[in-house]
Order: sequence, then C-alpha cells, then structure tokens
Amino acid sequence: MTGPLPQHPAEHVERALCVLAHPDDVDFGSAGTVASWTAAGTEVTYLIVTDGDAGGFDETPREQMGPLRQAEQRAAAAEVGVTDVRFLGYPDGRLELTLDLRRDISRVIRQVRPQRVLTSSPERFWERIGASHPDHMTVGESTLRAVYPDARNPFAFPELLADEGLDAWTVAEVWLGASPRADHAVDVTEFVDRKLAALRRHVTQVSHMDDLDGFLTAWMRQNARTHGLPDGRLAEVFHVVHTA
Repeated sequence: MTGPLPQHPAEHVERALCVLAHPDDVDFGSAGTVASWTAAGTEVTYLIVTDGDAGGFDETPREQMGPLRQAEQRAAAAEVGVTDVRFLGYPDGRLELTLDLRRDISRVIRQVRPQRVLTSSPERFWERIGASHPDHMTVGESTLRAVYPDARNPFAFPELLADEGLDAWTVAEVWLGASPRADHAVDVTEFVDRKLAALRRHVTQVSHMDDLDGFLTAWMRQNARTHGLPDGRLAEVFHVVHTA
C-alpha cells in the first residue's frame, strides 16, 4: 500500500462478483444493489457455493431440492440483470474453511477479474443471529482469503496459472453484507420492485411467508433511517473494505 485508503467505494466498476453460500442469499441482502449496478452497466457474476439442498419448508425430496434451487437462483438473477450464475456444489450446511474452497473461489476471481466482490460478513452479528449462519461466515472468510492473498499472488495455487492459464488478479474492494459494522448504504428505492420479483422466484424458500414485501420494506426502511437517508427511502447496507 503506497497511499491513503479511499474514503468511499468506486462510483462505477466494470465487473463485480457476488460470492454467497446459498441460493437466495444474494437476493435477500443485496438484490436491489445488484439491480442498481447492472442498470449502470456493471457486469455482475454470481458464485453460489452450495446448491441449498438442505433448505426448503415442504416435503420436496432432498435429491430434487438442489436442482430446484439452482433454477430458482437463475430466474431470480435474471430479474436484476444477471445472466452469469455459477455454482460450486459444496454441501449445504456443512461448509468449512478449507484450502479447496479458497482455491475454487480464487479460480473464479481470476476468471471474472472483478474490481468489486460482494460477500457475507465473516463476523458473527450478535444482535441479528439469523444473519450469522455458519455457511455465511465461512464463505465470507474464505472469500476474503481468496481476495487477499490468494487471487493476487501468482505463487498461491500455482496450478491455476500453470494448468488453467489464470493470471493473478487484485480486487479493489469487498462489500460485506449482514455486517455488524455496516458503513455504506445503497439507496435501492427505485429498484425494490426488481428485488422483490427476484425473491419471489425462490418459491421453495418464501412461499410460506405471509408478508414478504412488508417484512423486507420495513427492514430496508430501517436501514435507510439508521444511515441518514431521507424519510421514505429504502436501503441495503454493507461494510466496504478497500483491498487493493
């Protein structure tokens, strides 16, 4: 690092990568933000670490749940302008911090070459324990380790360069969702309809919720109020870490 850290995230980036544990994670926490990025011309890629096969609220056979949730995530992504959706196929509910997971995330970082990565916070959120699913925390920590030092170091996982031709890549900023130290709010008021449309695509996860729209808008209104936005606005919030 040769100079002071930026005070704010970049206004616009060409490419962003969202790395989350389960189908629907990105939509609950960040779909409005993603919609704002794609509307501004950013190419967004989703990397979902599991297929969400341990989720659901009905009697769907377990062997059908993973493919169903993959299809739901692709449909949800389309609602916010994302067409590149990738899955790693790790077991839902059993993620651990491993070198294999770091390598697999590093591979996609080098493939996509994003200036911005969005993932889940690796910190436990004691006031919102539901946000701190162990898979979320594991993916957040694994992604941060992939951003620094793995993806930028040509000597880390050298097989990625030697066997796959993937040059090292430095990510400039990481956005952490569900963080107890959120410091950046994105006004998503104009994109809330697209966010809600994306979430409705996750039928296996939200069909049992009586007032999904009311729950989410109340939460986003509180986010906006907490971060000083005008009354009536809706926001998604993140802890932005400068990593270049």
